[in-house]
Amino acid sequence: MDTPIRQRTATARASGVALMLTSSLSSQTGAALGSLAFGVIGPVGVVAVRQWVAGVVLLAVGRPRLRSFTRQQWWPVLGLAAVFATMNVSLYAAIDRIGLGLAVTLEFLGPLTVAVAGARRHVTLGCAALAAAGVVVLTRPQPSSDHLGIALGLLAALCWATYILLNRTVGRRLPGLEGSAAAGAVSGLGYVPVGIGVLVAHPPTPAALACAAAAGLLSSAVPFLADLLALRRVPAHVFGLFMSVSPVFAAGIGALALGEVLAALDWLGIALVVTANTVAVLVAARTGR
Repeated sequence: MDTPIRQRTATARASGVALMLTSSLSSQTGAALGSLAFGVIGPVGVVAVRQWVAGVVLLAVGRPRLRSFTRQQWWPVLGLAAVFATMNVSLYAAIDRIGLGLAVTLEFLGPLTVAVAGARRHVTLGCAALAAAGVVVLTRPQPSSDHLGIALGLLAALCWATYILLNRTVGRRLPGLEGSAAAGAVSGLGYVPVGIGVLVAHPPTPAALACAAAAGLLSSAVPFLADLLALRRVPAHVFGLFMSVSPVFAAGIGALALGEVLAALDWLGIALVVTANTVAVLVAARTGR
């Protein structure tokens, strides 16, 4: 390979890594900022504002031609919109109950499940067992455990897995970013009556609105654009591997910004889940699935 080509490749990879780092840090920082408004408008209020901001940004970027959508195109878009709405509210409700680090780690089981199912190798059974062990270590089931918070985190994981599968269908039926943009807009529209009801019942402060809006920008708009640009610069399996650090970032930001203290066993559980995802993504990359 010629030196100029190598330099361009190296530059592209370096910028891709920077974009992935930006995406992950932005997403977890946005979630942390959004959680600061829970005491004023609650998780549902924060998610409503976040969905409104994300919907506007995605419409501006994707510019979907809604009038030209067929029924076959609308059904997966509506499904994706429902998943958007459910995934975000379940994650934020989980963060409110069990903390940022644990909630994001549980949510991360969604893409891990897709990677394990897609690889179809015996080693993936080991990945699943490793992830399960990580969840047990993290949750340490006992009578005093917040079972609802854990269930909400697992619901977010199910939604993320469904989002990945639905996004593939949307991508096949609609060009460019039109499908995702339309789903984001529909999801935001669906939160209008819910959000108005919550904000009327719990009048927001300017600071709470600012935190919720920041969550929309940092956890939706910035990662969406950064991921899109990163995938043009690095292979998909590298992107998947880098995503594995998201629970670590979430735990670190939770500790620094929110004062969430994690025990040594919590870090062990996060490490087990991250390792399981890393192996699953590597296996999927080698098998081409």
